[in-house]
Amino acid sequence: MTKNTAPPAEEPVITDDPQIDPPPSGWRPPAKSRTTVIVIVGIALVAVLAILYAWQLPPFSGWAEKTDNAYVRGKVTIISPQVNGYVTSVPVQDFGAVKKGQVLATIDDRIYRARVEQAKANLAAQIAALSNSQQSQRSREAALTGQEAAIGSARAQLVKAQADMKRADALVADGSISERERDQTRAALLAAQAAVSQAGAAQQVGQQDVRSVLVGRGGLEAAVEGARAALHLAQIDLDNTVIRAPVDGQLSEVGVRSGAYVTAGTQLMFLVPRDMWVIANFKEAQTRGMRVGQPATFKVDALGSAKLSGRVENMSPAAGSEFAVLKPDNATGNFVKVAQRIAVRVKLDPGQELAKRLRPGMSVEIRIDTSE
Repeated sequence: MTKNTAPPAEEPVITDDPQIDPPPSGWRPPAKSRTTVIVIVGIALVAVLAILYAWQLPPFSGWAEKTDNAYVRGKVTIISPQVNGYVTSVPVQDFGAVKKGQVLATIDDRIYRARVEQAKANLAAQIAALSNSQQSQRSREAALTGQEAAIGSARAQLVKAQADMKRADALVADGSISERERDQTRAALLAAQAAVSQAGAAQQVGQQDVRSVLVGRGGLEAAVEGARAALHLAQIDLDNTVIRAPVDGQLSEVGVRSGAYVTAGTQLMFLVPRDMWVIANFKEAQTRGMRVGQPATFKVDALGSAKLSGRVENMSPAAGSEFAVLKPDNATGNFVKVAQRIAVRVKLDPGQELAKRLRPGMSVEIRIDTSE
């Protein structure tokens, strides 16, 4: 039996001839699937939108306005004395919390107590002078009453003298009395008439005396009021020797010590109440869409990335340059337009725990939503 044996398979011949097996023209990455392409395009689109949002470029421009030219503000009060003197005590410490009416410092009050006593004595003297005037008025009025009675008596004597004169004229005609007696009666009549005139003049003098007392009364009453005002002023100075906190708040570093001599207006310390707000200085073009009541969020450098919220409470009536002492003069040929700043006041929303850590002067980065 004959077996059919196949010839052995020939091994492939490997050759480096470029004409037989030319090398590839370049490297090509493997083809990506449709899902991969969509994911890459989506990531690129999100990145571009994030950059546009961060830089507030279209289409995100106009939705919100941001600035880092903003600061926390508060009602910082300068505590100063109103009188001069040596400080006798300072019962508070640096950065301490105080209540309204709490004693912050005291000034030596001996001089001011003496002035109060002096003013009281002056007031008593003026009141006594006024009382003396009242007594003088009653005395003058009583004298005037006596003068009126004297007028009545003089008039009665005049009536009697006139009657005697009539009888004397009748008797002298029939020779019952002499001419000498008639002349005596006539002299009595003239004396009675003079007495009436004298009593009337005395009455007018008495009336003028009463009027003089009344006119002087006004000056004495004014003197009493002036003395009373001087006493009140002295009492105010005495009360001002005790310096008290005008409101609740926290003190700054106390800059006065016992024994120091202070004058009116000397800065002793500062008092900072808990009422805080934010003043943000925006460029004038940024305020075109701002309105009162719009929401705002801000970050304080001292609090890291923590955010607080508030709302626009008000806007400045003019640019900051209008309130400057030395206003810029742009009437020269080298004019350069500079964007002005408009201050915006932002009120903090209540109930924020981090708001207790705010201090006036802290730097703020704020964002106001102008879409509303």
